[in-house]
Amino acid sequence: MAVEQPRIQAPAQRGEQTRIHNIGYRHYDGPRLGRAYARRSLYSQSLRGAYGLGRSTRSKVLPMLLLVVMCVPAVIMVAVTVATNAKDLPLDYTRYAVVLQAVIGLYVASQGPQAVSRDLRFKTVPLYFSRPIETVDYVRAKYAALASALFVLTAAPLIVLYAGALLAKLDFADQTKGFAQAMVSVALLSLLFAGIGLVISAVTPRRGFGIAAVIAVLTISYGAVSTVQAIAFEQSSTTAVPWLGLFSPITLIDGVQTAFLGATSAYPGGEGPSTGQGVVHLIVVLGLIAGCYGLLMRRYRKVGL
Repeated sequence: MAVEQPRIQAPAQRGEQTRIHNIGYRHYDGPRLGRAYARRSLYSQSLRGAYGLGRSTRSKVLPMLLLVVMCVPAVIMVAVTVATNAKDLPLDYTRYAVVLQAVIGLYVASQGPQAVSRDLRFKTVPLYFSRPIETVDYVRAKYAALASALFVLTAAPLIVLYAGALLAKLDFADQTKGFAQAMVSVALLSLLFAGIGLVISAVTPRRGFGIAAVIAVLTISYGAVSTVQAIAFEQSSTTAVPWLGLFSPITLIDGVQTAFLGATSAYPGGEGPSTGQGVVHLIVVLGLIAGCYGLLMRRYRKVGL
């Protein structure tokens, strides 16, 4: 019985194997906008992302809710002041951020990891650096974006209070002075909290760990320091109270604004640091801001390799 042999095809010629496909790629001949444009774009997108703009509806809920929570007490205070014809606001401008520090800490804990953790998790940071953008551009854009978002969060209720105070026809000079002092204070607070939040968030690509760590550093530290300050005050160790304020970010800001901005201190007994102690508080705040920036630069130089 004959066995059918398989047919062996002759190898195709080189020309028959070659195909040219026109898939529409074109050379870019437009302007090269460079690092400055890339830095501004990264800043604007990060700032929008801090409030969920350009993202899903679920991403907008928490930051917008926290912004509303920050402003609602201010609206209530204005309403009470106008209705009762009070001579002053129930709460000083400079005390507002200290009283609502838990809300600010929660905002940093939610948006700090959002700003940097996803880039670390999905390893997109080297892609940024493959374009005309360097480590310093990335760090500055992210730092400025989160600090700006925090300034919006903390300044918005102060604007509501100031507008309400003028509506209630309170003393213009006093209200303007207090408003200006508080704006300086929250600007410093925004820089400090943004730096701390970004440094902690940049350590791990896991967003959950970053959130927990930021809450622990910002909120729990304030509770611990306030408790120890109260114990020291009850034990008549009043000289130790201002120095204990060095160990929490919000008490640091409270010490600076008490010493230099004429604010009423939230420390036990209402006595904040003296001018000399305030200088130490200010040096520590500025040192922490500079240190956070340096740590971020060092971290992203390694990540971008």
